[in-house]
Amino acid sequence: MFNLHNLVKKYAFERYVNSSVIAMIDILVSLIATICTIVCVDIFVSKIGITSPELVKIAICTVVATGIAVLTMRTHRIIIRHSTIGDIWRLAVATVIKEAVLVVAITLWLNWSVSIPPMLIMFDALLTFFCLILIRMAMVVVYDTIKSSFVTSDTDLRRNLFIYGSSEKSTALNVRLANSPHYKVVGFIQYEASSATIAGLNLYHFKDKSVEQLEKLFANRGVKHIIFPNYDTLRTESERFIPFCTSHNIKILVAPPIDEAVDGNIPQSAIREVKIEDLLGREEIKISMKEIISNFTGKTVLVTGAAGSIGSELCRQLATFGVEKLVMFDNAETPMHNIRLELEDKHKGLTIVPIVGDVRQPNRLEYVFSKHHPQVVFHAAAYKHVPLMEENPCEAVQVNVHGSRNVADMCVKYDAEMMVMISTDKAVNPTNIMGCTKRLAEIYVQSLGAAITEGAIKGKTKFVTTRFGNVLGSNGSVIPRFREQIIAGGPVTVTHPDITRFFMTIPEACRLVMEAATMSSGNQIFVFDMGESVKIVRLAERMIELAGFKVGRDIEIKFTGLRPGEKLYEEVLSNAENTIETAHAKIRIAKVREYNYSDATTAVDALHQMATAIDIINMVKMMKQIVPEFKSQNSQFEELDK
Repeated sequence: MFNLHNLVKKYAFERYVNSSVIAMIDILVSLIATICTIVCVDIFVSKIGITSPELVKIAICTVVATGIAVLTMRTHRIIIRHSTIGDIWRLAVATVIKEAVLVVAITLWLNWSVSIPPMLIMFDALLTFFCLILIRMAMVVVYDTIKSSFVTSDTDLRRNLFIYGSSEKSTALNVRLANSPHYKVVGFIQYEASSATIAGLNLYHFKDKSVEQLEKLFANRGVKHIIFPNYDTLRTESERFIPFCTSHNIKILVAPPIDEAVDGNIPQSAIREVKIEDLLGREEIKISMKEIISNFTGKTVLVTGAAGSIGSELCRQLATFGVEKLVMFDNAETPMHNIRLELEDKHKGLTIVPIVGDVRQPNRLEYVFSKHHPQVVFHAAAYKHVPLMEENPCEAVQVNVHGSRNVADMCVKYDAEMMVMISTDKAVNPTNIMGCTKRLAEIYVQSLGAAITEGAIKGKTKFVTTRFGNVLGSNGSVIPRFREQIIAGGPVTVTHPDITRFFMTIPEACRLVMEAATMSSGNQIFVFDMGESVKIVRLAERMIELAGFKVGRDIEIKFTGLRPGEKLYEEVLSNAENTIETAHAKIRIAKVREYNYSDATTAVDALHQMATAIDIINMVKMMKQIVPEFKSQNSQFEELDK
């Protein structure tokens, strides 16, 4: 069925006037301005004495001159509804070009070399410039009028919202939302007091305002949504304005990056509600991506644990760096299949080699190294769940210690340029099996690197270790667990009211890993500025509030007690360690106790044998001897510390 409403919306709001039509309008307006100028000067100023044939010639010259000016300055390419001050200058220059060409044309054709009145040229320029601006203003007014009359019928379907802030990004967001059929901007709001209007909309503030006044403001404007222009702005209000919004069921939205806009507009699917990860994220550590990319371009790169949270993101980023071959190694079949399909869809020209295998199997690793000869190896494969590894310590040793040794040894044997090992802040003063196994892996890798440097072992591989805290949204992290519990109606379980953790986004963690690999001279442990630690109970409260529920009334928080091996807070550096500055203010090198490679090899061999024999007690005793700062907490192995 023919629908005039939708037809007008489609062609009036989603399309732009053809540039050829704009050019014809400009030429017509310029011609009318010139004729009007001649008539007015002839009548009101002085008799020019132009004959009809001469007027026709002047009209032809005007059309040609204006056409040259329009094409030169490309004024017909300007999208009128998005015009700026800079576009007005283009019109002014086009007018000057028109007059210059017109003077030359009529001088040559009509032989008026002396009698062209300067007043005629000046008046024509002013009138042409004025008319070109006037016709554009008229077109904008007509566009807005048509849009207003047709969109008004959709108003009931659109949701009123405030845009946060008065920055350029906020005002640009208003323009991007202008044609949205889903959202209607009714004003701007920010913390600072300021009396102003932006694009005809009021700028409100909430500084010194009471909760009642804010409630009245939102109610009077019918606002149930607020949108932030970016994540950084959102985080500035995480403890000030966000709590008010969540407690009053005001939906908090965040705008997508500009590259997600379609024809200058934001599709509804691109605007999403704020997640807890957005609030926990901090200003990311700035790194030199250009230098990082050049370090990996054209190389064969192997990623172990490639199907995991960190490993898969490393693969995603490496795939954009122009690597020659990306070898993905993991024992998880389905996640490996998924990341392979994702990368093959996005990077058609990249050679991707998915290999299902286990770092505990030296023969499988040797096959990979002998066939593909990776130049750079990112070792992300590991067991990482603290309570689970406390209950399965032999498996933790087999994967995190023996597996890491296997990868490191293959790097040396097949002359890899570098191995980057992903470690954890739980390796610092470990209180659990998982943390200690990661520290043991660090010890072996660092001692091997030192042996190569000293010439005791033949090889050229540089070994780099990176430590950081919890990664937002990673497999098994607390956030997905809380989200599931909230969906189920609660309770949300927190181990202890005082427990804290550091958090970092997955992409940032991976970029930092690659930055460390780029800046390292070899055989170093890099630690990153993790910002402020986050109280887990506060995180749970915020997630409940963001979901639109009241803590304690709708969803309870239940404290379950510390799990085996868990401690209240994590450390980035051991008390016995200090750090060395690097060229990057937020990245430092840990100065750790050195271990002899021969001793480290003997220890890893013994631990592997005990893990294979499931000799748990003797194995853990030996772990505590090698890493004397390993003191078990809330664990069955606390007795061994006495």
